[in-house]
Amino acid sequence: MAQSGAPLDPETSACSICGDLPKDLVTTPCGHHCSSSKKTMVGALLEKLEKTGLQAAPADHCYAAGAGDVACDVCTGRKLKALKSCLVCRASFCDSHLQPHLHSSAFKKHKLVEPSQQLQENICTRHDEVMKIFCRTDQQNICYLCTMDEHQGHHIVAAAAERTERQRELEKTRQKIQQKIQHREGDLKELQKKATSINSCADKAVKDSEDVFIQMSHLLEKRRSEVQQQVRSTQGAEVSRVKELQKKLEQEMMELKRRDAELENISQTLDHSQFLHRFSSLPALSPFPDSSSLKIRPLRYYEDVAAAVTKLRDKIQQVLMETPTNISWTVSKVDVLLPEPQPQPQPQPRSREDFLRYSRQLTLDPNTASRSLFLYDEGRKVTNMKEVQSYCDHPDRFTGCQQVLSRESLTGRCYWEVEWGAAGHWRGGELEVGVAVAYRDIRRGSKKSKFGSNNMSWGLFCYPGRHWFYHNSIGTFISGPQSSRVGVYLDHRAGLLSFYSVSGTMELLHRVQTSFSQPLHVGLWVGANSLAELKKP
Repeated sequence: MAQSGAPLDPETSACSICGDLPKDLVTTPCGHHCSSSKKTMVGALLEKLEKTGLQAAPADHCYAAGAGDVACDVCTGRKLKALKSCLVCRASFCDSHLQPHLHSSAFKKHKLVEPSQQLQENICTRHDEVMKIFCRTDQQNICYLCTMDEHQGHHIVAAAAERTERQRELEKTRQKIQQKIQHREGDLKELQKKATSINSCADKAVKDSEDVFIQMSHLLEKRRSEVQQQVRSTQGAEVSRVKELQKKLEQEMMELKRRDAELENISQTLDHSQFLHRFSSLPALSPFPDSSSLKIRPLRYYEDVAAAVTKLRDKIQQVLMETPTNISWTVSKVDVLLPEPQPQPQPQPRSREDFLRYSRQLTLDPNTASRSLFLYDEGRKVTNMKEVQSYCDHPDRFTGCQQVLSRESLTGRCYWEVEWGAAGHWRGGELEVGVAVAYRDIRRGSKKSKFGSNNMSWGLFCYPGRHWFYHNSIGTFISGPQSSRVGVYLDHRAGLLSFYSVSGTMELLHRVQTSFSQPLHVGLWVGANSLAELKKP
């Protein structure tokens, strides 16, 4: 039997299944029962062991294993988590190794804080002392030796006192933030209600208006089909007539070529009598239709059809503009919405390759061209012929100035180039070409409609050896480098318009910084005997 003072191994004495110490004795394998005295003694021994020696091993979650855990600096082997860190000892302690700090008077003045892996941050790197003082002058933690050194004469307070004051400021700030959060929550609920109402009303408006537009679309589609059928019918008749005339002309050409060959053969006859006999015996040529019979329906017929459709479009536009739609885009101001961030300015292109990234394919609109201008090469070239061209009447046509606008409108970032010079029919005199941008609704029928002579257009006018820039009738002489090609860069959103002389390099001629209120169109003003061309990108 074991001695009363001998230690009892908990691992061998505890139950292998439940882990507890045995409470009641059981029958031995041989069938004998323990005596009552022996039972009393063993029970007492187990009770004593339970009170003094047997403790469960620490659970795994008590060990320092995670990335944020602070390990006890005293534990050996597998370290337990620290409960506190001591600023004086500069060490961290688990529950067991912390007891001296809690119960011994020797550690009474030690400063215990929450376990930290950055204890060294609380130690002055200059004096190796705990930093318990705050310098308000330099806004930093210092130790007591710092107050007698580089912080001498500064406004210093205890770190605890500074913390108390800062804590009060923090709480006030939190109260303000929490109040604002409450206000914002109320505003959000109100906005959600408004959004629901807006969606409901908008859905109904869209459905009702869609029905009306579908009806109008059906009417327009019917008229479109009628116009198309009429044009195609006329086209078929005229093409058939052209083919018939073409066949007659081809027959005439064959007969003429045959007669020409006969004449050539006769011309080579050496004998004079034979020559005269053969020439006089040639039959007369068959009669051919005169030029008047070759006339077909003038192409202006098709232009008139397009003009009639355009007038119809303009009438519809006018009705839409004059008829109130009872739609209000004015939304009541909502103070709770935060201001939108201002867009960051985008870097401007520097090289010609950078500019060409924004190049646009542009064509000129014949409905805007002055009657003295002739457009060709798919609407990219224009020259001033002086003679009146056979354009149909159109409300968009310039009648007071020899200029034209592009079909395409310009927004965002755009770049294009204009080649200018003398026309093929040049008969002397100074060349003049204006490269401009203008709003679509610029005036059409007066001298004030010239590009640069109003507040709705900006124009660079090019002459041999010089340039002039005009806006709102104010001219600026440009003494930059000369070139037969002008590059124009537009950043509509930024209100930036730049003109460049393009040769081997790009040289800035003139730059405008303004604010554009509408989409812009390219404009070309062409003087007598001059030519301008919108170059392909």
